[in-house]
Amino acid sequence: MTWKPFYVGDGNPRDVELGDPPPWRNFPREALHQKFQPPPGLIEAVNAALALRRPLLVTGAPGAGKSTVIEQVAAELKLGNVLRWHITSRSTLADALYRYDALGRIHAQRLEGASGSDNIAPFLHMGPLGTALLPAKRPRALLIDEIDKSDLDLPSDLLDVLERGEFEIPELARYRDDVVHVREWGSEARPPVTKGRVQCVDFPFIVMTSNGERDFPSAFLRRCIRYTMPTPTVESLRQVVAAHLEINDEQSRSVDSLIKIFVERLAAGESLAVDQLLNAVHVLTGVAAPKGEVTQNEPNDAQRIMQLVLRELSHA
Repeated sequence: MTWKPFYVGDGNPRDVELGDPPPWRNFPREALHQKFQPPPGLIEAVNAALALRRPLLVTGAPGAGKSTVIEQVAAELKLGNVLRWHITSRSTLADALYRYDALGRIHAQRLEGASGSDNIAPFLHMGPLGTALLPAKRPRALLIDEIDKSDLDLPSDLLDVLERGEFEIPELARYRDDVVHVREWGSEARPPVTKGRVQCVDFPFIVMTSNGERDFPSAFLRRCIRYTMPTPTVESLRQVVAAHLEINDEQSRSVDSLIKIFVERLAAGESLAVDQLLNAVHVLTGVAAPKGEVTQNEPNDAQRIMQLVLRELSHA
C-alpha cells in the first residue's frame, strides 16, 4: 500500500497536517437532524407514535440511522435536548428511573453528626427515563438505544412504567419533606418531586432502537409502533452521501462505483453499515485519495483501502 499522507512508518518525527475530519466526526458532536433522510414509511410511523403517545421501536442494521430519527423529530418539534439511555446487558429499569447514593448519604451523616441537615437531595438524581417522565411544558424526547442488547426481563419490566407514565421513588415517599428538588439527568435543573411520586403530564416521545438480534414479548410489541428500516437502494444512498458530503462532478463517478459495490454486497448477504460507505467515500474521493479504480480487477491502492474500510461486520 503506497497511500501514506500522514503516517509513513519510518519512525522519523515530522510535522503533519491531519486536515479536517469527516463532518460526522467533529467534536463536540453535532446533531445530524438536518442531514437525515427519512426512508419511506418512517414519517408515518413517527406521526403515529406521536398521535397515540406510544414508543416507536425502530429495527434495522447497525449504521442505518435509527438513532438519528429522534434528533430530527426533537429538532423539528422543539422538544429540547434528547435524553439518551444506551442499553447494555447490565441495564436495569431502576437505574433508568433514578439513582440513589445510599452509602454517600450515610457517610455524610457520620461526618456531620447529629447536628447535620440530613438533606437527601444531593444523593438522588433522575435517570434518563425518570427525567423524561417529569412534568414539563413540552414532551421530552428519549432514545433507548439498542434495547435488544438488554437482559431478557428488561422489556417486560418497562411495561408498567410506559403504560402508566408514572413511578414512585420509595426513598422520597417516606422522607420527612413532602417536596424534594431532584437533579435531572444530564442537567443541573432540579424540578420538585412531591411525596416521591413522578407523574408525566405529556407522555415523552420515545424511540427504541434494535438491531434485530432478538425477539420481544408480544405484550411489549403491542405497546409500540414498530418500523423496520428498509434495505438501502442506490438512489437512497446517493441522497445520504449528498446530505453528508459535497461531491463534485469529478468525484461522482467514483462515488457511484462505491455505492453500487456497497449495494451488491448487501444483496449478497453481507452485513455492512451505511456509515462505512460514508467513510469509504470520504477517504476515496478526498484530495489525497489513493490511486486506482475500485472497479478494476487488479489490486491497487484504492481497492485495498476500500477493503479495509468496508469490511463485513458479522465477524472480526
